[in-house]
Amino acid sequence: MTATQDHPAITPISDVRLHEGVDDGTATGPVDSSAELVKVPVHRYTSQEFADLEQRRLWTRTWQLACCVDHVAAPGDFFEYRVGPYAVVVVRDADGVLRAYQNACRHRGNSLCTGAGSGLTELRCGYHGWTWDLAGQLRKVPGRKGFGQLKMSEFPLLAAQVDTWGPFVFVNLDLEAPGLGEYLEAVPGDTEWARIEEFRCTASVVGDVAANWKTVADGFSETYHIQTLHPELLCNIDDVNAPQRLWGHTGKSEQLYGLASPRIKDGLTDQEVWDSFIVTQGQRMGITEACPVPEIPAGETLTDVIADRVRQHVAKSGTDLSGFDTDRIMRLHQYQLFPNCSVLLTADTLSALVARPGATPGTAEMGIFAFRRAASGDAPYTRPMDLRVAFEELDLGYVLNQDAAVLAGIQRGMNQPGLTELVLSQEEKRVINTHRNLELYLGIGPRD
Repeated sequence: MTATQDHPAITPISDVRLHEGVDDGTATGPVDSSAELVKVPVHRYTSQEFADLEQRRLWTRTWQLACCVDHVAAPGDFFEYRVGPYAVVVVRDADGVLRAYQNACRHRGNSLCTGAGSGLTELRCGYHGWTWDLAGQLRKVPGRKGFGQLKMSEFPLLAAQVDTWGPFVFVNLDLEAPGLGEYLEAVPGDTEWARIEEFRCTASVVGDVAANWKTVADGFSETYHIQTLHPELLCNIDDVNAPQRLWGHTGKSEQLYGLASPRIKDGLTDQEVWDSFIVTQGQRMGITEACPVPEIPAGETLTDVIADRVRQHVAKSGTDLSGFDTDRIMRLHQYQLFPNCSVLLTADTLSALVARPGATPGTAEMGIFAFRRAASGDAPYTRPMDLRVAFEELDLGYVLNQDAAVLAGIQRGMNQPGLTELVLSQEEKRVINTHRNLELYLGIGPRD
């Protein structure tokens, strides 16, 4: 790729020295109290100039989660993905090939289609009737003689990269960017145990939030806030022995559920941990109201009992989790995919959170894709329910609702004139990694 002022060359991740406080693919170890303090300029979250730079150099060059295979499973299915001013149409052509195009007519730029749907046989501009087949070739130009020597083969739709990982569909506007497999690094291999291709998307929900897209993404990139923001969750999660890894564009953390946080000095009874689990994620067991803790068989723990209740609950809908042990069911694997996606995975649950820029630096779109594991690995695809709701109606579940509720307050604080830098802990290394990657793509330094 040729470097220009607005399109600088990207130094490979492996050749870049990490900021202090960030490791490169190794599990979290003891905190180094001598490490240099990591600071991030606040204007990255508030400046229109910085948002414009992201628009030119970030969103046109990175892989982004656009939709799910369920949205475009059959020939003629389509989905329009928007991020900032950019729009990509993902479509399954007549031969079953997944394709993506910039959503622009080659005549005068009109958008070719909006939203999502099925039964598409061609892409026709509703303004002057230029028409392409689903393979992107121009097939019809009304009044073609008026264009003189117009060659149909010279005006295909403008292609974008498209690829899948499990049930997810990603797009990239940069045709010269590395492929999705390379971009995701170790993540697909790290998730092989979960057979994520068996998950089917049930719904996607999007709402507008009064915060920068990075404010939203940061909230799902660290567990440092659990001890304060999520007191109920603290009673059934080990947020201390929670290893993190960074690979480059991607990173992950792990947290085991079903036991009290080591931060709770005197520990908790099994009943207290059980009650906490019901409040924060009891729906996984099919239990939403308080009830006595079950008897714990000899040689087992409460974590084992909860895992078995999860197996019993999903079995009612035909899903078999017998091949997954307690750790696979009770340990949350959370993956950060730069720039704006967080994937949450256990044996019985899968969801993806995304944050996209809004009309101003202080606004964003926050979305979630929800999945269920199919009763059989070859279960048919069904179109998900897609909803756009007001922020007040954005229901992400007990814990994520708490995360969403603080976003506007964080953004207001960042606008105060005396606050010029954010200070990050080594426990927030995935947030630091986001900024490290931003610097690479935007061609700026740590203090810019």
